[in-house]
Amino acid sequence: MELKFEYTRKRSDFGRPCSFSDHPAEVTVDIPPDPSLADNFIPRDPVDFAVQHGPVLALHEVNTERAQVATQGVNHVEGGWPKHIDPRNSELTTRYREEVEREESYTRNATTLSLQLMEHCIRQNNAIDIYEEYFEEEEEEDEEEEQPSAKTINVLRWGRSPEPQDPNVTKRMATHLSWHPDASKAVAVAYCSLDFQDSRKDLSFESYIWDLANPYSPELTLKLSSPVVTLEYNSKDWHHLLGGCYNGQIVYWDTRKGGLPMEMTPVERSHRDPVYGACWLPSRTGTECFSASTDGQVLWWDIRKLSEPSERLVLDISREDQLKNALGAISLDFAPSMPTKFLVGTEQGSIISCNRDAKTPPEKIANVFSGHIGAVYAVARNPFFPKIFLSVGDWTARIWSEEIMDSSSIMETKWVCHTPYLLDGCWSPVKPAVFFTAKSDGTLDIWDFLFHQKDPSLSLKVSNEPLVSLRPQDNGRVIGCGSRLGTISPGLCTLRKNEKTLTSTVGEGSRPSPALSPAPPRPLSPPLPPQMFEREARREKVLQDKHRERQLREQERAQGRGKEEQEDPQEVFQQARADFFSIIKAERQRRGQEEPGEVPGTGQPGHHGRDPTKGRGQ
Repeated sequence: MELKFEYTRKRSDFGRPCSFSDHPAEVTVDIPPDPSLADNFIPRDPVDFAVQHGPVLALHEVNTERAQVATQGVNHVEGGWPKHIDPRNSELTTRYREEVEREESYTRNATTLSLQLMEHCIRQNNAIDIYEEYFEEEEEEDEEEEQPSAKTINVLRWGRSPEPQDPNVTKRMATHLSWHPDASKAVAVAYCSLDFQDSRKDLSFESYIWDLANPYSPELTLKLSSPVVTLEYNSKDWHHLLGGCYNGQIVYWDTRKGGLPMEMTPVERSHRDPVYGACWLPSRTGTECFSASTDGQVLWWDIRKLSEPSERLVLDISREDQLKNALGAISLDFAPSMPTKFLVGTEQGSIISCNRDAKTPPEKIANVFSGHIGAVYAVARNPFFPKIFLSVGDWTARIWSEEIMDSSSIMETKWVCHTPYLLDGCWSPVKPAVFFTAKSDGTLDIWDFLFHQKDPSLSLKVSNEPLVSLRPQDNGRVIGCGSRLGTISPGLCTLRKNEKTLTSTVGEGSRPSPALSPAPPRPLSPPLPPQMFEREARREKVLQDKHRERQLREQERAQGRGKEEQEDPQEVFQQARADFFSIIKAERQRRGQEEPGEVPGTGQPGHHGRDPTKGRGQ
């Protein structure tokens, strides 16, 4: 049923058509506010009112025709052969190739392709570099160098106290930190008092594992009968945690089974002094490790059998393997990129480079580097260039090269930069030219000697207490610091990436300098960091050779002056006379006869016809 209605009207009844024109605005009504009505309303400040002026769109759906897809296989066989040639018969194909190669058309076509076309393409590639960057320099100039910065991202504290602290009432040092290998979700902190004969009561022996997601209480408490000086996660088995104790024992935990140790070494087989360094070895089983102590020993262990060490090395630089002459180890570094070598920092200021593959214990001490006047609190290899390593001690941080055996460090910081002495240091795991140092005034210094050589690129006041330990995460953006009173939180800092600064260094045209401080603050040319290390190493070798030559010349001069002073003229004359007659005698013996008319032994003419010893009248 269709309903339809028509409405008709004459055109004259509609009236005149509208005529629109521009006209200024005018106020038609103005109603002033009534103050008496203000109590009936609530003011709204601010007021948000949204107006949509966009067109109203409708949603349409279209179902297109579906394409029918089928999977088919193609059997590819060798083609291009004449019908009378079977491709599977090697004799026929070989004979046909030889016939084609003897034809003139084949030779002419091959010559055209190889000589003319290929030569044209090669010359075109040599003349035009299609990958050339024409505006590379301008783009680099437009980029702004990002200044390094840091900020605190977490606070590890016990309870809701306003200050970060050791969970125990009696405060201890945070002597060592170790990040969990699985994305660094947790950090193991070793708490220990290293003060000699600390007689404080209620001194706890516990250490803790902190979770960054819950910074107000430890995730796991590691219980032991002796304080732990160092802790280290196993990179192969994340649940195994290795520890070195103050009484010299080695212990390991399985975090899946709680905070009690799985096994520990017997006291009589362990170190005699505190264990300041313990590292896992990259073995197949993932159970081997080694430790170093101030008793002058390096011991190798297997956690499957901790009853006795598997190997022993005495740090006797005289290579006599005497424990009474050994140097105390206070820091230890091992890099998986060099599985047979490790570095030991001693209390006497020396750095010992050891090689485990040597046959005898004295040969395992490969080299000794001397330069610090105090204990070497930290030693670390560069993760990008393993032959370059960092040492921290007294008031300086030094960079060494293993290729230079009998020379000083290739780079070092100025003494005036560290009025407070340095207690720890480490390399950045993502930037080869960045390292961190911790000072006794609670300051964390970030050094980038490709950005600033005279001063630290960034200094951050972390704590009012001395910073005694440092450890960066694997991503290089977060670093943990431990203070003397067990403070962990303020040292967790985020470092922004500065990759452009990393590629610039001190230019080869500038004057080389043995220290970080005298180098120019702005680079002249951008060689990479290995070129800088090689340049400094070559410079040290040249200086070392010149020093040796100067010493040899001085020794020869001293010996010459000593001979001149000791020689007597009469003795020189007698020696020359004896040598002269011995030469004459040897020559006469060689000839087998004497000259006639000479008296043997005198060289004077003789008397003929009579004996001169008899008288004239006889």
